[in-house]
Amino acid sequence: MDNKNNVIEQHFDAVVIGAGHAGCEAALALARLGLKTIVFTVSVDSIAMMPCNPNIGGTSKGHLVREIDALGGEMGKNIDKTFIQSKMLNSSKGPAVHSLRAQADKNNYSKTMRSVLENTDNLIIKQGEVTDLIVENGEIKGVKTYSGAIYYSKVVVMCTGVYLKSMCIYGDTKTFTGPNGLAAANHLSQSLIDNGIEIRRFKTGTPARIDKRSIDFSKMAEQKGDEKIVPFSFTNRREDIERDQISCWLTYTNNETHDIIRENIHRSPLYSGVIEGTGPRYCPSIEDKVMRFADKERHQVFIEPEGEYTNEMYVGGMSSSLPEDVQFKMYHSVPGLENAVIVRNAYAIEYDCINPLQLTPSLQIKTIKGLFSGGQINGSSGYEEAAAQGLIAGINAARYFYDKEPVIIDRSQGYIGVLIDDLCTKGTNEPYRMMTSRSEYRLLLRQDNADFRLTPLGHEIGLIDDDRYNKFIEKYKCVDEEIKRLEKTNVSPDEEVNKLLEAYNSTLITTGLTLADLVRRPELCYEVLESIDKKRKPLSEDIIFQVNNMIKYKGYIERQNRQVEQFKKLENKRIPENIDYKTIGSLRSEAVQKLESVRPVSIGQASRISGVSPADISVLMVYLSHR
Repeated sequence: MDNKNNVIEQHFDAVVIGAGHAGCEAALALARLGLKTIVFTVSVDSIAMMPCNPNIGGTSKGHLVREIDALGGEMGKNIDKTFIQSKMLNSSKGPAVHSLRAQADKNNYSKTMRSVLENTDNLIIKQGEVTDLIVENGEIKGVKTYSGAIYYSKVVVMCTGVYLKSMCIYGDTKTFTGPNGLAAANHLSQSLIDNGIEIRRFKTGTPARIDKRSIDFSKMAEQKGDEKIVPFSFTNRREDIERDQISCWLTYTNNETHDIIRENIHRSPLYSGVIEGTGPRYCPSIEDKVMRFADKERHQVFIEPEGEYTNEMYVGGMSSSLPEDVQFKMYHSVPGLENAVIVRNAYAIEYDCINPLQLTPSLQIKTIKGLFSGGQINGSSGYEEAAAQGLIAGINAARYFYDKEPVIIDRSQGYIGVLIDDLCTKGTNEPYRMMTSRSEYRLLLRQDNADFRLTPLGHEIGLIDDDRYNKFIEKYKCVDEEIKRLEKTNVSPDEEVNKLLEAYNSTLITTGLTLADLVRRPELCYEVLESIDKKRKPLSEDIIFQVNNMIKYKGYIERQNRQVEQFKKLENKRIPENIDYKTIGSLRSEAVQKLESVRPVSIGQASRISGVSPADISVLMVYLSHR
């Protein structure tokens, strides 16, 4: 440590700005890959804080958490340690859309993640606000804090979440703070602008928190967790994490609720113009729902516990920025909440973020070498989207430090690839939320096979140790061997077999079939054939699940694999970094503009840019073939 002119100067390999869900994953990845890392946070008590919903996972988001775990990230392990209720969503549908979701003990989740960071080698936590990037000749050199201290480093990862010039709003009440009353980061935005980074204004919101003791649960439907708990982390088994679960509750808004909102909509900062930022389309406030879906007589309201040792309950589905007096009437109109004591008002939060089209697929800022960005600063929403980006940004910052090629997960490999490609290629005009519908290869990108898709990559990167990797190899060897055995094992049309088929309303057989043929029948599955499968050996639940899915959906999987092959051909056609699109004849002017802005790395990425037509792609491919 130097001390020149009373200014502290320190040297690190890596700096991470922010210790939310993105910052934690980025910092852990960097430190675990051997870089001396410092992570800055506005408050050490807010590490991995959950300022909004008290859960991890959900539709498509559960896929992201599984993928984070498969690569060697921490979120899945942390929620397995701290959940208070677990539920598999969409379990009545096909495996492609099964999504695990767990209610978290908020405080415990944050404390547990903090403990992991504090006990990770090469990692230092520092409370303080980063105000400036130090950039020289288009290359990051470090950061400066509000106190004037300078921290030099070869790589910096920005994971500022919703803190940049943040402002919390309900009605006419504005507070220039971050979420939960924490200090905003008011200075870094200007440094980004000064360094040529485009800033935009987004907003998100959160509902009220109410006192459990004031709720009449008799007017609500109880929502219990699953009896059979499925872990998020592939390192855990069901028996490792089983515990008593806490119920959530379901109620509904009604005409009275909607009338209160409509009568006071002119006082909503969303509609009066006080809020300037763009909000998330797929997670609207209750006033948005009422105004946009006027024909709906009611909306679901989930009452969710915030933790085991608090009476605070989260009012899911009723985020709002209406004035306090309107909120009071609105919440009290909901069955079961007639006497609810509001502990924390609902509010909207506005914040600065960057245009993600300024990022490469490695999440590096295109114009500043060594500067990476992950999480809500990139225009996304959600803890899971943030953690996924933070992990990839951290990995690629380490790869840059070691002068290695970046890790790019493509759209056929993971939801992480879909998320990052959408942001970097298409951009976003609203907080981006992951959904299963955004993926073209949903059947291949199931949450159950995330380890199959990504654990070899995690091992190659260095975040999956040999022991875990060898267990993974053994697991999929078992899957492969069992599938081959079932494909070769014939059953005869005898009385025992047909009696079983009859019990499941399955067509009786008159000639021999393989066990795999029977597994493929919609009404049957691997488990129910046990009595006629005489040579079956005991297998774990996760292996059985894989065997069942891979046999049952074999035809669909093969079809998607053929589609992926075509996709890969375009992804593998690389575009030179120094290409000048303005010199390519026959390219439309809009295409030139979009291609110059995004600077795609491949023909595949170029084909997904809004405003670039198939004809433009043909012109580009002809041009590249003659270079």
